[in-house]
Amino acid sequence: MFDSGLGGLTVANALMRRLPSESLLYVGDTARVPYGPKSPETVRRYARQIGEWLVQEGVKCIVVACNTATAHALDALQAALPVPVIGVVEPGARAAVRASRGGPIGVIGTSGTIASGAYTKAIQQRAPLARVLATPCPLFVPLVEEGWVDHPAARLIAHDYLAPMREAGVDTLVLGCTHYPLLTSVISAEMGAEVRLIDSAEETAAEVARILNERGLLHPPTEQHAPAPAHRFVASDAPQHFLALGGRFLDVPLTAVEYHVFT
Repeated sequence: MFDSGLGGLTVANALMRRLPSESLLYVGDTARVPYGPKSPETVRRYARQIGEWLVQEGVKCIVVACNTATAHALDALQAALPVPVIGVVEPGARAAVRASRGGPIGVIGTSGTIASGAYTKAIQQRAPLARVLATPCPLFVPLVEEGWVDHPAARLIAHDYLAPMREAGVDTLVLGCTHYPLLTSVISAEMGAEVRLIDSAEETAAEVARILNERGLLHPPTEQHAPAPAHRFVASDAPQHFLALGGRFLDVPLTAVEYHVFT
């Protein structure tokens, strides 16, 4: 699986819990983060480079953990690569439609994800009458990467970003960036406990399990004395920074991060 940086580790966490027998190869494209402000063409080029490398490494399935890369590159990757490729937008949209009580559905994400309209389209394909409000929150990513998840600055920025959602009375809010779940407490405090927050990680993990099962690709359950799955983590820049911060996203300490340049 891959992401523009550290945020996709929230999806990796869900996958490792859902599929404990599977080995994971995670790429964080830290040399080129963030993807959100970049053009769709550039994001597709980055995604293709990483996807082809993952195939060369022998993966049987690819998860595009980055919402922006899913929005801009998923179709191209699915057409070009010989393994199943799964994004995070469709699972998140499904979860939002199920959770909504009929009120407006909000979506927050990077500028690139919101500009793509991917979540609005995916939600309205399932609920044509749904009212969807989408707002970019570009400063959330650097706040999370800085570790300021409960900092006064995070609360001030969230208050301003989320004002349109509060005023519209959304009953469901999609966290359309893998970094945003780490700001759940700040976002929930601004929106109120009655608003359901949707993190697509769990839904994406369920989708991966379903597709692997359908294609006969699931690894059998690990026996009691068998070797544990081998997880690899790769960064395209500053692997020591990735190593230091990664455990915050993954919920378990990282012991090693490889370094690889994608060109």
